[in-house]
Amino acid sequence: MSLVLERDGHTAILTLDNPPANTWTPESLAELRETLETLAADRDVYALILASRSEKFFSAGADLKALNHDDKGRAFAFAAAFGEAFEALAAFPGVTIAAITGYAMGGGLEAALCCDLRIAERQAQLALPEASVGLLPCGLGTQQLPWLVGEGWAKRMILLGERLDAAKALEIGLVQEVVETGQALARARELAAQTARQSPVAVRYCKQLIMAARNRPLQSAFPLERELFVRLWDTEDQKEGVAAFVEKRKPQWKNR
Repeated sequence: MSLVLERDGHTAILTLDNPPANTWTPESLAELRETLETLAADRDVYALILASRSEKFFSAGADLKALNHDDKGRAFAFAAAFGEAFEALAAFPGVTIAAITGYAMGGGLEAALCCDLRIAERQAQLALPEASVGLLPCGLGTQQLPWLVGEGWAKRMILLGERLDAAKALEIGLVQEVVETGQALARARELAAQTARQSPVAVRYCKQLIMAARNRPLQSAFPLERELFVRLWDTEDQKEGVAAFVEKRKPQWKNR
């Protein structure tokens, strides 16, 4: 898959461009992971948008031709590539937004699930249909989806193979907003621009705390919340943010 990288201020835009369906291969997943690692290390990047050049497809998921064999070693390597790429996406320190156009199927939807926010165009269709071809979601889908929409809807989508349109996805909280055809990227850009008004250090700490709620008892993160609050006092952004408020001006973030 061709991944086209564009920079717009503090926002990085990664556009999937592999006609006709933006399917994933082990090579394109490795490219995604490497790109994410590079962007995560760039302190000038506050937000990341995952987009598509196609109105019909966000991504149809894995290239099934690459799974039509009996080699378990190759199958494991493909699954590992999904896991490594999408774990890197889920762990990205800045705000991540999926601009969903058209079909987001299988690994396409899993990529969107690993983003913080999902904006869908009205024509979007979302599904995890792997069991219908004797497979299962191996790009974190079985773990991400229940957390986002609850066990019942996750089971309907994964165990029954139900496909959702954008309106139903919005209703159950799978996406945060539905926009007209051709508007997902523009809306994602607007949301990413909002991120630039926030302290990137504070956002990074906040995201860490929100994600901590997934894998530890609620009370266990209470001390971490206070610890990270105090740790902000070691940053330039904390001093700048408070000073800017007192001086009635816009803050100039340094991400330090």
